[in-house]
Amino acid sequence: MLRVSRSSIAALGLTLLLLSTSARAFNFPLSDEAIREAYFLGQRRDDSMAQFLAKYRKTLPVPDSGPQISSVELLTPFARLILLSSQRSNYSAQQAAREHRGQEELVAITIQVQLTPAYGAFVAAPTSSRSNSPTGYTLRSPDFWKDIDVQVVVDDQLLEPTDFTGEPNYRCGDEGGCVLTGATLHLELPAKLFTSDSATIRLAPPEGPDVAVEFNLASLR
Repeated sequence: MLRVSRSSIAALGLTLLLLSTSARAFNFPLSDEAIREAYFLGQRRDDSMAQFLAKYRKTLPVPDSGPQISSVELLTPFARLILLSSQRSNYSAQQAAREHRGQEELVAITIQVQLTPAYGAFVAAPTSSRSNSPTGYTLRSPDFWKDIDVQVVVDDQLLEPTDFTGEPNYRCGDEGGCVLTGATLHLELPAKLFTSDSATIRLAPPEGPDVAVEFNLASLR
């Protein structure tokens, strides 16, 4: 009869726990305790919440050409629940837990794109089909963001978003009239796909340099 000591069982249990933890880059599925913690952090609506969520966003400089990928934000299920709680009034921890149960836990990625002097709201266009015709200008399409190729990569595997949308952003003057300034892109993916400790968001705009933004998922909740 094979005898196994308690210390061996404990060591085996610890090993399995570490393996299961390393297989998941961040917290999911969220426990009842994690849901409550996210709820109360979101209800603060103060600097502590903003500082916590700041590590989920990365900003980028203005390129010499093309549009600016100004920021990329990756929200885990825990961070998403913080943000949801901060946006709700007359909202209880019990409601947060009840609404969260039974839902698929998702990772939300938000990409902010800004137009630049090199890639502005107006596009040069000839005034006629004649070769010597003067150059005029036309408005850039508000759907310009659809020409930006976006990829989410984990362990060299391309992940397929369950939802990918976008909308143009405008700046409007007090006296009327609005000018295109950029766009906001939204992606959602199942949290279960993020099995590594890092993820890379790759963006290829129609003009200008490609961008790759890496997130250390092991440092996120």
